[in-house]
Amino acid sequence: MLLRCFLCVLLVWLAPGAAAQKKPVTVDDLTRGAAGAPSEITWSPDGRRFAYQQDRTVRLYDVAGKTSRNLVSLATLDAAATPVKPEPVYGWRNRRVQEQSLQWFPDGESLLILAGGDLFRFSLASGEWTPLTSTAEHEEDPKLSPDGRRISFRRAGDLYSMEIESRAVTRLTRDGSATLLNGGLDWVYPEELDLGTAHWWPSDSRHIAYLQLDVSRQPLYPHADLLPLRPAYEPQRYPKAGEPNAEVRLGIVSVSGGDTRWMELGDPRQWLLARVHWHPASDSLFVQRLNRVQNRLDLLRADAATGHSRVVLSERDEHWVNVGDFLRFLKNGGEFLWGSERDGYRHLYRYSVDGKQLARLTSGEWEVTDLAGVDEDGGNAFYVSTEASPLDRHLYRVGLSGGVRHQVTKAAGTHAVSMAPDCGYFLDNFSSLTQPPRQTVREISGAEWAVFVEADRRAEEEYDLRPVEIVPVKTSDNALLYARLIRPAGFAAGRKYPAVVFVYGGPHSQNVRNTWQGLSLEQTLAHRGFVIWQADNRGSAGRGHRWEAALYREFGAKELADQQDGIRHLLSMGFVDEARLGVYGWSYGGFMTLYSLLHAPDLFRAGVAGASVTDWRLYDTIYTERYLGLPSENQEGYRRSSPVHFAANLKAGLLLIHNLEDDNVLFQNTLWMADALQRAGRPFEMMIYPQKGHGVAGEARAHMLKSILAFFERALSP
Repeated sequence: MLLRCFLCVLLVWLAPGAAAQKKPVTVDDLTRGAAGAPSEITWSPDGRRFAYQQDRTVRLYDVAGKTSRNLVSLATLDAAATPVKPEPVYGWRNRRVQEQSLQWFPDGESLLILAGGDLFRFSLASGEWTPLTSTAEHEEDPKLSPDGRRISFRRAGDLYSMEIESRAVTRLTRDGSATLLNGGLDWVYPEELDLGTAHWWPSDSRHIAYLQLDVSRQPLYPHADLLPLRPAYEPQRYPKAGEPNAEVRLGIVSVSGGDTRWMELGDPRQWLLARVHWHPASDSLFVQRLNRVQNRLDLLRADAATGHSRVVLSERDEHWVNVGDFLRFLKNGGEFLWGSERDGYRHLYRYSVDGKQLARLTSGEWEVTDLAGVDEDGGNAFYVSTEASPLDRHLYRVGLSGGVRHQVTKAAGTHAVSMAPDCGYFLDNFSSLTQPPRQTVREISGAEWAVFVEADRRAEEEYDLRPVEIVPVKTSDNALLYARLIRPAGFAAGRKYPAVVFVYGGPHSQNVRNTWQGLSLEQTLAHRGFVIWQADNRGSAGRGHRWEAALYREFGAKELADQQDGIRHLLSMGFVDEARLGVYGWSYGGFMTLYSLLHAPDLFRAGVAGASVTDWRLYDTIYTERYLGLPSENQEGYRRSSPVHFAANLKAGLLLIHNLEDDNVLFQNTLWMADALQRAGRPFEMMIYPQKGHGVAGEARAHMLKSILAFFERALSP
């Protein structure tokens, strides 16, 4: 059947007047700008509308009418904002801080919009906007109070509250500085705990809970912008493994100001405060607290009036405990839902607020990846999981006492779900290896109600996208891996092709999925005659905690063993030249590239390592210590996991790539690797970019991709 389809397409191409042949994917295609997609949506309180941004415009979608309309241009609001907005001086901005630029007022008739560093109120009835602030400072991380009468926000290192009707602003904290952040986060907390905010309103709108981070003990890393005539010193607070974390306290302050009451949660130097939740009665806070190496998580209840706390439940693991966002209160705060990996897979449980387990909602050798919504009146929880396949994500429904599970979404692939507050509708962002992303509004039964964004098929209509195959692989110890294979353009049986192995390999990432790939570097390389291969080894995400725990206390060894089994399977297929294997990875994948080249030196002819961790003592505290422990307690594990100690093993061609001001994997990593290779007398190439951040963007990205392509074509030539 596949052969018949191929012949039909060939006849169309050869027929008189046939459409032009589809184009190969080039580097220029990868960096060409595209029309903006809708941002993450924000549901109205009644669940019948949602707001979003697209092409610098705030828009509104009406579910009943199945229509969208423009509300206001962000350019208009930016122009109305006070123009002088110096960047905060108390720390580097973090890409994982979840600042809300659109929020609904409780009546559902107005929106709070953050634009140009100022706050605006937009009335849906009149279509008019009103500035709420007009200052020379950024109003950061704004939050509407539940009663809609006040807004909280940060300016520099302090927390403020504003009464909307009078515009009266109350400064709630006064000791904020470059090293004391009230309601603000340092770099490592949002990056590695995925904590996106540091202050919270209770339901009665009378107080605000906030984190205070003292980062004065965190060492400074001396970033510098070297492009100006006079270089600019741009230091970053960055705690490396074994160094001091921020000292974190949780306090409660009245919206009218006054003293802060601090919660008694233990020594702030010894614990990580990973999540904070107000109880629905506004009388207490539920806090998720981790010990430093993160193999113990306590859920504490702290009394808002006294600050005293007690442990409600504890999660302990011989490896580590992953933090998630699965706590939901039920029955006016008498019960709550909870997510736990205690049996090796994330599942849902129901508890009373005194810590008694009442029910287990889900079970099986698969994991819950998201708690999408709770319909307490209907007695159901809605969640996304890997039950159908670790390659897919589907929405399911289960009763609040457990029982039979019902799969809501049907099409095989990846479903990302945003559910309305009342669970009446949900937005389904769906794609698969053969289906570009398509967003539909669906009824809670799963039936399609309306198309929000139709699939954009221009890429597959214009370009010759090489098919992506999923290949199951059995390892030497009988574990099942999944790999992704792309055969080169013009593939012919009997020929031997060079191959580039893409690798990530680290925790919290799954690269082999039934989801749309589109234009990519892999497609470009396939059109230049390379086989593309990527396998998800043990340690990667999507297969449960047992699967990822394989890399505990040592990085690289288990991952490489699985990668080698995957490559042996690839070579057994008969069309790859084993003498022309390359490997490419970024971040943890860059580390894995170096680790593979140095621990299997005869396997690869060439490798490209981007933004690589080369000595794990150089990476941050919360991530590294979670998996490897403290450097002082696992010196040998750190040494074995760090490529800098094995530079003399290099035989392959190597290209190192890094941004000079990478705030995530510090450039110091690549400098140490270069120094080790030079001292070992091993040749290599290096490409440095002067950008800030972990990825290379803009015109420099096109240059980088062309450099990678040229390197592999040169290094893997016959």
